[in-house]
Amino acid sequence: MDNFLQIAEQNQREAREIIKKLDIENIWKSLGAEINLVGSLKMGLLMKHLDIDFHVYTENVSISESFSAILKISKNPQVKSFRFKNLLNTDENCLEWHLIYTDESSRDWQIDIIHMPLNSKYHGYFENIAGRIQSRLTPDTKRTILRLKYETPDNMKIMGIEYYRAVLDEGVSTFEKFAKFREFCPAEGIVDWVP
Repeated sequence: MDNFLQIAEQNQREAREIIKKLDIENIWKSLGAEINLVGSLKMGLLMKHLDIDFHVYTENVSISESFSAILKISKNPQVKSFRFKNLLNTDENCLEWHLIYTDESSRDWQIDIIHMPLNSKYHGYFENIAGRIQSRLTPDTKRTILRLKYETPDNMKIMGIEYYRAVLDEGVSTFEKFAKFREFCPAEGIVDWVP
């Protein structure tokens, strides 16, 4: 097995252990929230960028309830910091949480939790995108995506959806072609590509 595939499998396992250790899902469910794993971990495409993404939905978004959930999660001493953004009065209509968790190997994981109302225009949107991407993945395209992520220099910030679009829609198979694809199809803000 290629080294990058072993790294991806190990990262997937560790991410799921972190979720259990922090009891993220149960904490939000105790507040009556719907919580969904989204992003690269959900699709089996987590590689070097160590991030765990959740979307949380409640009937009404209460800042104090949202804070209470984050405080419970942050009681674990491996949660080193968190940032908060109140975007309720924007088009995104959400609260954003970005937690940093340091694992036993001193690697930092970013845990993104986006808290939205059930009637948000984004309710289920990214879950649907993840499902559609998963339905189009083959062993070859999954391997290509993971390899491109592995080959990406550590100092480059690239959204996962850029890889998925390049490989699934354009057949990109090398990092050189991926860099050219990004020049012609730059990604800014929320990318509305649907596979």
